[in-house]
Amino acid sequence: MINRYFYQSDVKSFLTEDTDAIFGKMSRADEMDTASTQKFAWEQEITIMKDVLAPYSNEQAQIIFEYTIPRLGKRIDVVVLLRERVFVIEFKAGEEEYNHADVDQVLDYALDLKNFHQGSADRLIVPILVATESDKYSTICQLSHYDDGVYEPLLTDAHHLSDILRMVLSDNLPSKIYSVALEDWSRSRYAPTPTIIEAARSLYLNHSVEEITKHESEGAQLDTTTRYVQQVIRETKARKGKSICFVTGVPGAGKTLVGLNVAVQQEEGHDLAVYLSGNGPLVQVLTEALTRDKQAQEKAKGNKITKKEAEREVKRFIQIIHRYRDNMLNKVKVINGALEIDPTKELKDEQAGYGEVENIAIFDEAQRSWDKEHIAAWLNRKKGFANFPMSEGEFLIWSLDQRKDWAVIVCLVGGGQEINTGEAGIGEWIRALNETFPDWHVYISSQLTAKEYAEGQVSELLANNSKVTYSEDLHLAVSMRSFRAESLSNMVHYLLDGDAENVCKVYASIADRYPIALTRDLDKAKAWLREHARGNERYGLLVSSKAYRLKPLSIDVRCKPDTVHWFLDDINDVRSSLFLEDAASEFDVQGLELDWTCVVWDGDLRYTPDGWNFMEFNGGNKWNKIQKPDRQAYLINAYRVLLTRARQGMIICVPEGSPDDHTRLPEFYNSTYKYLKSLGIEEI
Repeated sequence: MINRYFYQSDVKSFLTEDTDAIFGKMSRADEMDTASTQKFAWEQEITIMKDVLAPYSNEQAQIIFEYTIPRLGKRIDVVVLLRERVFVIEFKAGEEEYNHADVDQVLDYALDLKNFHQGSADRLIVPILVATESDKYSTICQLSHYDDGVYEPLLTDAHHLSDILRMVLSDNLPSKIYSVALEDWSRSRYAPTPTIIEAARSLYLNHSVEEITKHESEGAQLDTTTRYVQQVIRETKARKGKSICFVTGVPGAGKTLVGLNVAVQQEEGHDLAVYLSGNGPLVQVLTEALTRDKQAQEKAKGNKITKKEAEREVKRFIQIIHRYRDNMLNKVKVINGALEIDPTKELKDEQAGYGEVENIAIFDEAQRSWDKEHIAAWLNRKKGFANFPMSEGEFLIWSLDQRKDWAVIVCLVGGGQEINTGEAGIGEWIRALNETFPDWHVYISSQLTAKEYAEGQVSELLANNSKVTYSEDLHLAVSMRSFRAESLSNMVHYLLDGDAENVCKVYASIADRYPIALTRDLDKAKAWLREHARGNERYGLLVSSKAYRLKPLSIDVRCKPDTVHWFLDDINDVRSSLFLEDAASEFDVQGLELDWTCVVWDGDLRYTPDGWNFMEFNGGNKWNKIQKPDRQAYLINAYRVLLTRARQGMIICVPEGSPDDHTRLPEFYNSTYKYLKSLGIEEI
């Protein structure tokens, strides 16, 4: 368990304690062996804070150095708890100018505490950036116009930090009872709901899932599900058997986080595990984020490591499913319509048999695995591998079944999220287990019987399988994606079902915490995003992959964004989502999320009083109706993905269309706009 801070004391004791003693305590608490330049900065910070806090020696005040923000994977330089205020102080030693990124950094810390820290939720939060050598400083202080108890960031040099504190403290607070006493602030429950990128970074830095996600029922759910899967792994290993777990969850509930957590923890315990996903953008973004963090981590320790070396370490436990599959394909051949190991292609390992080196494979978005026809055609076309006889799910089970010792597959399953032709759904996994692998033990979420999984036929499919265990612990019922609107996924479900009455009920319950706006003007939508995002909160444009007639709005779905840069880079990079030039489709963002989104709604999905019309542009001059039910379902699910990507709020832009363009006539858009407006969504 990582310490939440390096040093804490009441101010009176801090002022009398020897500086070297304080420095020694901080150094001993530093498990990362921070670089000497940072430790020199600590000495300077201690000296400055002793001078600043001297007038408050007789007050009930606290000072904390290097307070951990698990969600962000970073530490606040100094927290001062004084007169029911939380001062968040970030030092930039030797700096003469105030860097915009540094201002955003200290504001992010303040917002993180306000949103996720129980002891800070009902207090004023004061972010302060100290550029020690600057000759400029703030002369006024004001609360943010969001009226959430967070001050606009204050800027100061080292000499005027005392003046800043006095200025803030000059305003008298109203008398009130706080939910957490100030002396208990540092022990107060931290309740983050991290983005998957933030969570993966924290896990990779050896934080536990409990530390980074302990958010009331959601955090408990994640812990419970993770423990259940780990128990299955232990029991399977002990009996030298084979098992498969199916974990279900609503969109944004943390399925991917459970999988990553199991992969990281098993690697630490020396049972090799690999996290696999067919979601190329997700794997690319997570791999790049962890690679960057690994490089930065080693650099902070004074170690030299190339990006390739860092990336190689990350790829030990996170891989795209296709590479894993192709590696296994190198060992096999088809004989009389069946797969067999080709003993001439690779020597057999005593434990692994002809399987891969990992005992545990975690397959994210298992419902999106390819069916037999799709993978066979692809392998024949791309690899020259003819007559492949299995679906992708069956082949993964077959691969792990080659191990001579034991194996566990963890399937992470989202309901109603198949968005592409050839995705087999969960029924194919169950068919393979029943027909080909009857000795495998099956641990299955009790919710897998719901309609959105295998069209509600799971119970029927497993009726004669004697090795099935159902458990509520394998279902994640609450969305973590939005800490403000846990019911968002339900609202989107009702919206796409045309159930206006229930949409209105859910929306009324979240509107004050999760703003949703509606417009017909894309420029207004972009301005709305910029106005609502603060600090380093991320925003971007989202569109359906079939939104072909948004080109007049400078959105061309055929021009794919560079997903890594779109999700990870800052506003200075034109490839970043923050630049609001490149729009991402459901394929780019499934499994990932932003703080704020603009969903630009094209004429591919059109509302009518009789239900949705499903349309596809033929690439030339007209829209055609989509007739096949499965392709209609893909389009509905595409919008389900788009409408559940925002953690804090979203705006929906339905264009006006043009009477002069027969491919963008106003009637293609008006009824959809009227439907959304009728739900009570704010119009701007």
